[in-house]
Amino acid sequence: MKLDSLSLEAARTRDGIKWALAAPGVIPAWVADMDFPVPEAVREAVARRAATDLGYPAWLDEPTAGPLAEAFAERMEARYGWRADPAHVRSYTDLNQALQVLLHLMTEPGDAVALHVPAYDPFLVTITGMGRRLVPMPLTAEGRFEVPAEPVRVLLLVNPQNPSGRSFTREELEELAAYADRHGTLVIADEIHADLTYAPARHIPFATILPERTVTLTSASKAFNMGGLHCSVAHVGARDVRDALGRQPAHIYGAPSVLGVEATVAAWRHGQTWLEEVLAILDRNRRLIAERLPAGVGYRMPDATYLAWLDFGIPDAASFVEREARVRLNPGPNYGGGDTFARLNFATSAPILEEILARIAAAVK
Repeated sequence: MKLDSLSLEAARTRDGIKWALAAPGVIPAWVADMDFPVPEAVREAVARRAATDLGYPAWLDEPTAGPLAEAFAERMEARYGWRADPAHVRSYTDLNQALQVLLHLMTEPGDAVALHVPAYDPFLVTITGMGRRLVPMPLTAEGRFEVPAEPVRVLLLVNPQNPSGRSFTREELEELAAYADRHGTLVIADEIHADLTYAPARHIPFATILPERTVTLTSASKAFNMGGLHCSVAHVGARDVRDALGRQPAHIYGAPSVLGVEATVAAWRHGQTWLEEVLAILDRNRRLIAERLPAGVGYRMPDATYLAWLDFGIPDAASFVEREARVRLNPGPNYGGGDTFARLNFATSAPILEEILARIAAAVK
């Protein structure tokens, strides 16, 4: 596969945060960027826009960022059978901004926000940094998550889940929907990894189960490797949230750039062939980890994402792996997990992943 040929030497010439900050001799497998070039359709769309007009876009005063809303709705119906209303779409730079806007408008300091843990670390920082009370929903030994034992104002559902790689089943989602309906809870569903789900798992948008209480957040950034372009959308199914947003001054929260919108629309409409090739590589990689990890390292093969949640069974595992294996992982405590855990990003080529796993195996043995 053309996307699967990146060598370690070539990777070290990349100047994004993942490789540029790597210490000499250390292979980075931490930050959630992929090592694959973006789809040709995305490169062409960005180049075409840069070559023709980088002025104010025609959709500048539209809260939905014009073509984003239609492209989002088309993709949701084509992939998931969800007929999302384009009129309910709002644009943001990224999911962190969208979440902060929603919590600012719909909660008060001290309000309870439930989140499955271990969890994407910026969400943990946002909840506590905004003075909201975190109600954790822990991952069980069987790989399931608990439902909150108390009513909460907001339930932040990350599905597929980061860092565990779990894709929630319909039964689990219906249990959460019953809880939210019973307590009048707003569900903010981060579904940014939805396109990175492996068969037989199947992503089910939460808005298809409880539309009137759901705000769905997503972006093309993870599935199409475009995190630096800062473009995301929120589908606001909850009427009270739409009303609250409608009372805000125009442009108070900014907007994604014209290049981010162009790239996102191109990825969603024309990037499917590329994505299928990437998914085949990632599926191979998640299985390779299961084959090559030494005995004693806990690993549940993820249903989705390109992230492996590993339990090394030793204190300060990430530091040990970086020191002894010269591989940089993200420490488990970053996500509210134990320090025996670490997160490994396996979105890379076969030669690089083989070297990562060989180094880890040698260090652990």
